[in-house]
Amino acid sequence: MVDSIINTKKIEDADVVILSAAYEKTASSRKGTATGPKAIIKMLTSKLELFDRNYKKNVSEFVKIAEKDSGNISVLTPKKALDKITAESRKILEKNKFVFLLGGEHSVSLGLLTALKENWDPKDVTVLQIDAHCDLRNDDSDYNDDPTNLAHSCVLRRVNELGYPLVQVGIRTYYKGEYEYFSNPKNNVKTFEWGAGKKVPSVDEVLKSIKTKNVYITIDVDGFDPAYMPGTGTPVQGGLEWWYGVELIEKVIKSKNLIGADIVEVAPQKESVLTEYGAAQLLYTMIAHKFRNKLK
Repeated sequence: MVDSIINTKKIEDADVVILSAAYEKTASSRKGTATGPKAIIKMLTSKLELFDRNYKKNVSEFVKIAEKDSGNISVLTPKKALDKITAESRKILEKNKFVFLLGGEHSVSLGLLTALKENWDPKDVTVLQIDAHCDLRNDDSDYNDDPTNLAHSCVLRRVNELGYPLVQVGIRTYYKGEYEYFSNPKNNVKTFEWGAGKKVPSVDEVLKSIKTKNVYITIDVDGFDPAYMPGTGTPVQGGLEWWYGVELIEKVIKSKNLIGADIVEVAPQKESVLTEYGAAQLLYTMIAHKFRNKLK
């Protein structure tokens, strides 16, 4: 039998459930993120080495990993799609499983974070966001004739309004209203910009900005430099270097309590699997660090 990182069909038996949310109705640039979850799953089941270099073990021999699909949500309105993702997340969380969400566009993150709010006080959970964009618009009316406040460009504003403090890493473009929002101390948003004369912060500096014990990590793949993650809807030059991002994620998970995570905005390219492979590697690495006690 061929070894696979996804190694159990029963959610009841799993430590981790990878929840796919193939939604991109509010995507504002190149489409394709709806096919991202399936492409990442393919890497997990056929392309990725099971042997982890950090722990010198096949993580999937010690950690049970299942996969669940949110179903055909692509035809739904943003509100109904998020309600579906929240409901699917809630079912898994009720079984005391760790949920790792795969998008789709970034708006899907709100679904899982809404479900987690039922078990965790948001003010005690920092959302660490790796992203080129702030996603702090109030709505998308500045570029959409049929605006919504649940667009991918609004998702972290909605998350922050739920009560979660934000730490944003890799930001290198934003709308005027977003600048005003994250500059207001009352909103509890710490933004680390890349480029434009800004000094890249040390990993430890980012860690110190996370004031809570609990953390949720949301990774928009465009947070990384396009050299590492070219397959995404709205790429921006000059993002995180690969090993900087890996070190940051590792240190955050080892020093904090990771309660949930997502990877979003993978838009596969015909000529390259680099982005979905990188996303799959990040996912597997994050699971290894989260469940490192099982690997001892």
